[in-house]
Amino acid sequence: MTITHSLGFPRIGVQRELKRAQEAYWAGSLTAQELELTGQELRARHWQIQADSGLAHVPVGDFAWYDQILEWTTFLGAVPARFGQHGQDDVALDTLFRMARGRAPTGTPVAACEMTKWFDTNYHYIVPELAPEQEYRIARSYLFDQVREAQALGHQVKPVIPGPLTWLWLGKGDAFTDGPTDLGKLALLDQLLPVYQQVLAQLQALGVEWVQIDEPALVMDLPQAWRDAYRRVYQALSASGPSVLLTTYFGGLEDNVSVLDGLPVQGLHIDLVRAPEQLDSLASVLGDDQVLSLGVIDGRNIWRTDLDQVKSQVAALAAQRGNKLWLAPSCSLLHVPVDLAVEHELDDELRSWLSFAVQKLDELRVLAAALKASPDTASLQALEVQRVALEQRRNSPRIHNPVVQQRMQGVAELNRGRPVFAKRIQAQQHKLGLPAYPTTTIGSFPQTSEIRVLRRDWRSGALGDAAYQQGIRDEIEKVIRFQERIGLDVLVHGEPERNDMVEYFGELLGGFAFTQYGWVQSYGSRCVKPPVIFGDVVRLAPMTVAWSGYAQSLTAKPVKGMLTGPVTILQWSFVRDDQPRATTCQQLALALRDEIEDLEAAGIGIIQIDEPAFREGLPLRRASWAAYLDWAVDSFRLSTGIVNDETQIHTHMCYSEFNDIIEAIAAMDADVITIETSRSKMELLSAFENFQYPNDIGPGVYDIHTPNVPKESWMVDLMKKAASRLPPERLWVNPDCGLKTRGWPETEAALTAMVSAAHALRYT
Repeated sequence: MTITHSLGFPRIGVQRELKRAQEAYWAGSLTAQELELTGQELRARHWQIQADSGLAHVPVGDFAWYDQILEWTTFLGAVPARFGQHGQDDVALDTLFRMARGRAPTGTPVAACEMTKWFDTNYHYIVPELAPEQEYRIARSYLFDQVREAQALGHQVKPVIPGPLTWLWLGKGDAFTDGPTDLGKLALLDQLLPVYQQVLAQLQALGVEWVQIDEPALVMDLPQAWRDAYRRVYQALSASGPSVLLTTYFGGLEDNVSVLDGLPVQGLHIDLVRAPEQLDSLASVLGDDQVLSLGVIDGRNIWRTDLDQVKSQVAALAAQRGNKLWLAPSCSLLHVPVDLAVEHELDDELRSWLSFAVQKLDELRVLAAALKASPDTASLQALEVQRVALEQRRNSPRIHNPVVQQRMQGVAELNRGRPVFAKRIQAQQHKLGLPAYPTTTIGSFPQTSEIRVLRRDWRSGALGDAAYQQGIRDEIEKVIRFQERIGLDVLVHGEPERNDMVEYFGELLGGFAFTQYGWVQSYGSRCVKPPVIFGDVVRLAPMTVAWSGYAQSLTAKPVKGMLTGPVTILQWSFVRDDQPRATTCQQLALALRDEIEDLEAAGIGIIQIDEPAFREGLPLRRASWAAYLDWAVDSFRLSTGIVNDETQIHTHMCYSEFNDIIEAIAAMDADVITIETSRSKMELLSAFENFQYPNDIGPGVYDIHTPNVPKESWMVDLMKKAASRLPPERLWVNPDCGLKTRGWPETEAALTAMVSAAHALRYT
């Protein structure tokens, strides 16, 4: 009998209950006990959903208040000294929140820890801060508490914990300057492994049979010393405790498959969706007595699975291995929405093509039943429903747009080049007349409850078009006047009409569809509702020209037109899987090219095309980088290749390590790039310095992901660090990212201090 299980489930709730509880707690309107109760209710609900789908093991420990890596970091007691953790005291939940946000309902505000993307996803994690002198210990009890919680509800549990090598791989520290590959981090295993052994022993004492240890670093390019460390680690962890399911995902093992040869673990999970070819390579290294778990349901996208194809792929193994073959989603279902059943506004045809977390578990159940020698009638009927939906999707006339197809035939001949930067910047400076250290923001201003109500009432029909448009104009004027008052040099319209930087554009483009409740967690309480790209992408009409033009009419200062770039729209959507992603990205670039041409014609002299997801799309294996970077850079240049010399093109990137892709960033040839650097204290500028990056750059001087208001002196010091690395005449002053999630009081205080910092730099 084939066994089914899950690697993790979305934790936010179908109505984003976790988000609302977190934010209410941070605002002081919910007690800690009430917050804990919300978490308990969500866990119980999600465990039951998974148990009802027939899973043999329900994952426990995948729930997190902010992210699973921060949860584990605090569990290990790895709290930086500035957070005031005392001795052997348990790490409090508010300490976790201060590490993530810089502040919490209790405790002194302090600089938050660095945050970055989880492998090649749009999910974020808080980076562990490593120190050679760190002492590790079991500093929280949440994992054991949740095991007891689930067991009390009658569930067979499988605790989920980050593997020690992946946790170290993701960590940073002042003593470890060579990035993820720093061999010095391996010395921390001496302190770390005894704690893992204690954890496994306590889990065994609780009656746990299997523990899932996540080691996604095994799908990366690993130095030999790191590869060798796996044997040492898992020999130590196999000495006692529950059976270990070593779990990999997001790619294939490739050369790291040799690490598994004789590795003393009882089971292995591989991602068969991302890397189906790796199945054959496991035959020589996996013993007959070891469990093989196959990730056969896509945990990263929302399309129905071709169960017939999967069945043919695994049927022989199922017959051969019996209960030593487990089937699962490819990775945690954290990356997809919770339940398609609540999507009542999707048309029936499109809805029939989709599968959210709950439905993916049902697909898993149907697949396991279909693999039996005598499948039951219900399973056979479910398979037929799946076949019909897939065939309808393949043949639907909604997928292909003849106009787009014709235009794509001539895409190679379209201009992508511009004159050299030195020539362009002279024309731009002559037109714009900006001072030294010009100040700007990244784009969005606070999305107040009044703005959200305005959009909601308009969408529901409770507010007419004229009243809505006047309300947006009023908000734009408020933002413009504020920016003029504090003395910003390049203004933005604030984006009050936009619900999300990707969703907004998707709603105005052909080939996109939208859900009501398709929320996924990005970080902490930040949830996004990715659009669904189901067909060819086309711009139906101008998308931003009217609002940008109105903002520019209110002021003599330049106002940036604000667009989301083609790569980011691609990365932050659920993308069709029936054509190469590069083709879809080119279609997006053509749509944006038309928009940029119209913005320029409307008198917008600065246009920002945000690409925060540019590095996120980078394949995890270096051998695949060149192909991705070629089409990603080409898509950006395709979108911008239409403009005149004097039109200044900006782009924005955040949470990126730039050293290894700096040539590609330079090849994008944006006139100004703004980046996140405040949490990393300008360390990311080293890539631009070493490369002698030729264009202008705006290193973010304060972190917008925390409500803390930066001091002017802090920002001056950061910019002085930047000026010691790069020519001052090419530096801009700006926040790390957009201000959508911040409140007005902190925004006013922070931007006023930022402008004062720029003035101090100009006149010293």
